[in-house]
Amino acid sequence: MTKTSEAVLTRTTRHGPFPAVARPHRRMSGESWWLAAVAGAFTLAQLTLVRPGMGLGWDETVYVSQVSAHAPAAFFSAPRARGISLLAAPITSWSSSTPLLRVYLAVLSGLGLYWALRSWWGLFPARVLAGGGALFASLWITLFYAPQVMPNYWVAVGALASVGFFLRAQADPTRNGPVWSVAASTALMAWMRPTDAVWATLPLLTLLVCVRRRRHLRLLLALIGGLAAGAAEWIAEAYVGFGGLGARLAAGSRIQGDLGWHIAVGDQLRSLGGRALCRPCTGAMPNPAVTAWWFVLPLLAALALVVAVRARRTATTLLPLACAVTAAVPYLFLIGYAAPRFLLPAYALLAIPVADALAHLMTAPSRRWRPVVVGLTAVGLAGHLAVQCAVLEATVSRNTAARQDWVRDVADLHRLGVRPPCLLTGYDDVPIAFYAGCASADTGGHNANTTAQALIRTARRMPVAVLTTGTAPPPSYARTWSRHRLKTGDAYVAPAAVRKGQGS
Repeated sequence: MTKTSEAVLTRTTRHGPFPAVARPHRRMSGESWWLAAVAGAFTLAQLTLVRPGMGLGWDETVYVSQVSAHAPAAFFSAPRARGISLLAAPITSWSSSTPLLRVYLAVLSGLGLYWALRSWWGLFPARVLAGGGALFASLWITLFYAPQVMPNYWVAVGALASVGFFLRAQADPTRNGPVWSVAASTALMAWMRPTDAVWATLPLLTLLVCVRRRRHLRLLLALIGGLAAGAAEWIAEAYVGFGGLGARLAAGSRIQGDLGWHIAVGDQLRSLGGRALCRPCTGAMPNPAVTAWWFVLPLLAALALVVAVRARRTATTLLPLACAVTAAVPYLFLIGYAAPRFLLPAYALLAIPVADALAHLMTAPSRRWRPVVVGLTAVGLAGHLAVQCAVLEATVSRNTAARQDWVRDVADLHRLGVRPPCLLTGYDDVPIAFYAGCASADTGGHNANTTAQALIRTARRMPVAVLTTGTAPPPSYARTWSRHRLKTGDAYVAPAAVRKGQGS
């Protein structure tokens, strides 16, 4: 451990069955620039590597359409929450500019990272916090999703902040600020994804319930109150639109393939190569260089716990590790598919303990072996960063091209007379409809919200098109509609729209 670490962590406190917790020191403001530098570099890396011009993705169009005048709101399925839509609303409510939205979210995500790292102030040295922030921020998954209208990054930020503030509140019960911050960070998680928030805070709730001490009642109320406040709208919507909370949870389970015992570890490994959604998750595993860090991560986490136990500050490492495990469990063992963004909260919670383990590795060996260990660690980190950048570049290029294909499809549809007000159904109808300014509707699948008869009636009063992959036949009601080739497949356009296009 470095001298800075020893200075910060010399004072510990123990409350009943709680493990030893470092009592935060307050005279560290001179080193806060480390955290600001990491957050600033994170924002700049998003703007440089992801690029604001990348169009909106499939899920993004669903979230943005809820608060945008550009197109009618897309079907909002049971698992989704409106937190990320409302976070984007200050831009999307008056502007359809995707670059402006990307810049806004990149800046906001940098501020969010700084806030989450700052919540750990005094529990670890500033350089360890900055190192943990850099490890998390340099993952291609973090860089790719932070500037997107997707909730997972914000669940990760809220999870990291909630554990940090929790430890600070437990270490110094006389202060009210950390308790209120626990409530705020927990509410942020639940606002974005209520079920993820419950999984991520499960160890904290369990610990407080088991302790049953009056001085910990404030923390328990803060956690429960934060979860309730963040999920209030989602719960209310469950009763208004889904028939109750249980019905919404059941519908969400069906959409996600019936939650139960599913080992998705291999699926998550496959997704590390840059696959946004691995469903079904088939094909070869990525190059071992792409997945190597995934196997090193638990080893470093175990080392971090050993270091913490020896330094008599067990809880500062054990709690984030426990929360990382519970946050990852549903996406590793209870769901039958994978997306790399699902594990962002777990990666965020692991980042600081792993950074502490790396700091220990580089300072603990004898003077003779220290240069070797430092050199090997530096080479490993450099290789890891290079791999992350390569995967990010390929992922951004692939997604940018796919979204440009949607733009070309929209131009073709407009030439065919499918212009607002209009309706699209079928393959990739949700994002293409948003780009075109049309409504979207489906008669089957997870987004089913209409019938074939309703689509036929709609086609008599506005332009309607059925989209297919180009190899699948159209539904029976559209077989007589005119077929047109698009970049991503075929469009079967209702006769009314064709006549309108020919007359324009």
